[in-house]
Amino acid sequence: MLGTHSTGKTTLFKRIEMELRAQGVTVARTGRLAKRAAAVGLSKMQHHTSQSTEWIITQGIADEVAAVAQGAEVVLIDRAAHDAIAYFHAALEYRGEAPPRLECERLLTLASTQLPKYDLLFATVLDERVPVDSGHDYDARYRRLVDQQVHRLLADDDIPHQRVASDPDSQAYAIEQALEFCLKEAAV
Repeated sequence: MLGTHSTGKTTLFKRIEMELRAQGVTVARTGRLAKRAAAVGLSKMQHHTSQSTEWIITQGIADEVAAVAQGAEVVLIDRAAHDAIAYFHAALEYRGEAPPRLECERLLTLASTQLPKYDLLFATVLDERVPVDSGHDYDARYRRLVDQQVHRLLADDDIPHQRVASDPDSQAYAIEQALEFCLKEAAV
């Protein structure tokens, strides 16, 4: 799953996870990468750097591998590798910095190695009418930039994905698609 912060990714994954577990499917969910990066002293959000981007991508890969090694039939990836790239590009734009071409290409190549592993990719769509949790102090401009970067990356690289809006019908459809796909795959 990709998308700017507070667009319902975690809530959507919790619902999918709950439904799959109810069907007897062994599920693992990755996540909390930005908080974990900050805990080791790396920058996040509009302060995102190439170093924090690389850490998030590689830690996400390690988490995915560990989940499969531990026997998960389905791994729900909260923050696919390209998500970190979008946050980094948005941070550069936010700060008015020119993207370092070679570093951006290297990070994009690293993120792209994960694409064949993603069987179903969701990208949430920012709806600024939906209020952000008051416990979060998000910069609205940066949040919009991340949303733009996520969808630009997906379009530019022609990455197959399903857009998920904040409305209940879009959310229900995403859950239905995920359950249908995961239950079929888990039965194989």
